[in-house]
Amino acid sequence: MLNAIFWILALVVLVTTLLPLTNSVTWWVRIWDFPRVHILFAALAVLIGCLSFAVSFKLPIVVLMCAAIICQAVKVFPYTPLASTEVDLVAAPASVSPVSMLSVNVLMENTRYGDLANIIKREDPDVLLLMETDQGWSDALGDILDRYSTVKSHVADDHYGLIFATRLDPVSVDLLWPDQDDTPALKAVLRSPDGTEFNFIGLHPRPPVPGNDTAVRDKQIKKAALMTSSSDRPTVCMGDFNDVAWSWTTGRFKRYGGFVEPRVGRGMYASFHAAYPLMRLPIDQIFVTRDVKLVSFDRLENFGSDHFPMVATVFFGNSEIANYGK
Repeated sequence: MLNAIFWILALVVLVTTLLPLTNSVTWWVRIWDFPRVHILFAALAVLIGCLSFAVSFKLPIVVLMCAAIICQAVKVFPYTPLASTEVDLVAAPASVSPVSMLSVNVLMENTRYGDLANIIKREDPDVLLLMETDQGWSDALGDILDRYSTVKSHVADDHYGLIFATRLDPVSVDLLWPDQDDTPALKAVLRSPDGTEFNFIGLHPRPPVPGNDTAVRDKQIKKAALMTSSSDRPTVCMGDFNDVAWSWTTGRFKRYGGFVEPRVGRGMYASFHAAYPLMRLPIDQIFVTRDVKLVSFDRLENFGSDHFPMVATVFFGNSEIANYGK
């Protein structure tokens, strides 16, 4: 019986490790991209258990679990403080006005409107991206949104509403449906206080769940990257990607768009699920091109959503800067 238990557990670890390597768009395959840390610890537990008990054919299990641990560790290692960073944190010169940005998946069913309103008031972002906004959220945050000179909304009751607001000068602000589905993306060209034009891209594609394969999500993420690759403007991309930071889709997005990622070398800053610490994953993303100077970024507190808000402060230009931290 003990042999059977260890072999079943080892096969489950092996299969869930190998399935994402197929790059299939089938939801029940791609879902295993997400819990790589959990699978790594499951493989470690099987390995330790196998070494601790008398198990027949022990060597194959040990070899397979070591391979699974290495495979998963390679994927998640960049999102630990042991890895090298991709983006330096730099102090903005006194002559430069930084731009602050806040991205929040509000959870449509969440009714703690006042808690999020207080966060927005405190952070006072120059650029605000809200996702899963239905009419209730739009009405509740009306006074906050009135503070912004430009507001673009797609209010919907299907968990894919989106509200964008900014006090910066807009060159253009467009809601896009990159693959003719019902999940909008946003592309704005904004002018920073020092006059630099930059792109802001906001994404919230569908997750891999029953009934939702990832073909559309993957195309939307890819097209967002291609919008950047043909641009000579600095670019910031934020949003709930419904995709983990270490997936091949996100890796392709970074390559195609020339993006770097503040998380790398600093930690996961896991943003979902806010209510379950042991199940948290880094799916709310912040990416910048290399001509964007990053002053700070962070994950903010829980306000009742299943996602934590993500905030970043940046500036642009070639002013003299000083690195002040990893």
